Amino acid sequence: MTYEASLLRRAAAELIGTAALLMVVIGSGIQAEALSRDTGVALVANSIVSAIGLGLIITLFGPLSGAHLNPVVTLTAWWARRSGRDGLDGKEALSYAGAQIAGAIGGAVIAEAMFGRTPGTLATQVRDGGHLLVGEVVATAGLVLVIQGLGRIGRAKLIPAAVAAYIGAAIWFTSSGSFANPAGTVGRAFSDSFTGIAPQSLPGFVAAQLLGGALGLGLASLLYGREGRTGAQEIAPVNVQGRPQEGARDNARESAQDGPASDAEELVADIPRTGPAYEAVV
Repeated sequence: MTYEASLLRRAAAELIGTAALLMVVIGSGIQAEALSRDTGVALVANSIVSAIGLGLIITLFGPLSGAHLNPVVTLTAWWARRSGRDGLDGKEALSYAGAQIAGAIGGAVIAEAMFGRTPGTLATQVRDGGHLLVGEVVATAGLVLVIQGLGRIGRAKLIPAAVAAYIGAAIWFTSSGSFANPAGTVGRAFSDSFTGIAPQSLPGFVAAQLLGGALGLGLASLLYGREGRTGAQEIAPVNVQGRPQEGARDNARESAQDGPASDAEELVADIPRTGPAYEAVV
């Protein structure tokens, strides 16, 4: 079920969702570091908890705001609107991004307070080097490609699980640890912990993430085209809140009923078949 919500309510969902995500990421990192001196064991625990938490947060807040939780994802939605597709306008995108950054900082502060640490302490872990920036480009491009790809082939329902699985894997296969989120990166600067990043490392990471987002969007257009595939059935267009536009379903039904069945049968009969025919599952 998709709920039609005001911009204020959607922005609140983005703020709370992003705060929850940062609490999951930072909190699990602090806990893992406290329980094990083995960095590998700590990273396993952190990646598993982060993936599970992310999937649950997207599932919970997705029907309200789309659960972007990430300015890069919001920018892709804004670009979609500019390209004539469903998405966010400039005001909505700015509201989302502001809520995400505020939520990320708030979530980091709460995570620090939960574990008896001094809230607001800036991170000291410097993450520099070109190889880490390459890792961020790859991580963010992959994230956008997963979201855009599933959306364009009509399998948006798989996005929560797919994004969670991708991030859990990318934490391991990228050199940077897959921050892949400008708001989350800013928030993690407020935690001097296992998952933190020093403020001086922020510009490079954020720039790499924005570049990766553009790359992922370009790859999605190259692979799937500018429009989503509708397959063998008519898909009703949706508005920004995810509800079908008025009259779209009726038009789809009417177009499906137009024309005699014999015409369709003749078209099918003219197609030579050399093997079994398969119907695509959308």
